[in-house]
Amino acid sequence: GTSRQIPQTIIIGVRKGGTRALLEMLDIHPNIVVAATEVHFFDWDENYVKGIDWYRNLMPFSYGNQITIEKTPGYFTSPQAPGRIHDMNSSIKLLLILRDPTERVISDYTQVYYNRVESHKPVQLFEDIVVKNGVLNTKYKAIQRSLYDVHMEKWLKHFSLDQIHIVDGNTLIKDPLPELQKVERFLNLPSQIMSSNFYFNQTKGFYCIRSDGRERCLHESKGRPHPLVNSTVLEQLYSYFREHNAKFYRMVNHSFDWH
Repeated sequence: GTSRQIPQTIIIGVRKGGTRALLEMLDIHPNIVVAATEVHFFDWDENYVKGIDWYRNLMPFSYGNQITIEKTPGYFTSPQAPGRIHDMNSSIKLLLILRDPTERVISDYTQVYYNRVESHKPVQLFEDIVVKNGVLNTKYKAIQRSLYDVHMEKWLKHFSLDQIHIVDGNTLIKDPLPELQKVERFLNLPSQIMSSNFYFNQTKGFYCIRSDGRERCLHESKGRPHPLVNSTVLEQLYSYFREHNAKFYRMVNHSFDWH
């Protein structure tokens, strides 16, 4: 009685915003099934040309009363993704998880840093990448990805605001349940996720998941310690994002506790 369904909901981003945590926490819900890997269908041309049947075949089997969700954080910043998703399903519900843009930049750097160390490639200090000749390097991809207003503008050309639910990534990590209950309401699902589904792991310093008699934490690559960043550089980042954040708050009729 199961079949593979095209997702009725997609987590569109943002990279290093908490997309994996959100997906794994939603997977607790009996009416949700999730794709195991990031599919990159709508943002990578070489996958998009393979067609919708190729995409569907990457989805898990589900029952008729279940919602299929996939997550690819690269969708949010992709110029093509909004139009392509709209062409597939103009009434789809989208989940966007965001965190403080400066924190996101540092987290983005941290992931690349560890990947380079593990591959025995040379690494640069955060400050040396972010600041060039005393001026903020706004062309740095990690900074570009944190311009939420610029990317959101593209999505709002194709989707109404009530089709996009924004999850507060900073809050999800500190207190998951309220954010997940908002998602349940947005997806018109019965309230099934409970506080007993989470426990705080003192060693890791964040919440882990308890469901179906099993306990699991996010992969060790998640929640890595960030480098200590020079306070002057932090101030430059806060200052640069301030106007973009204010514009984003106006766009979505909601403000966040960001610097």
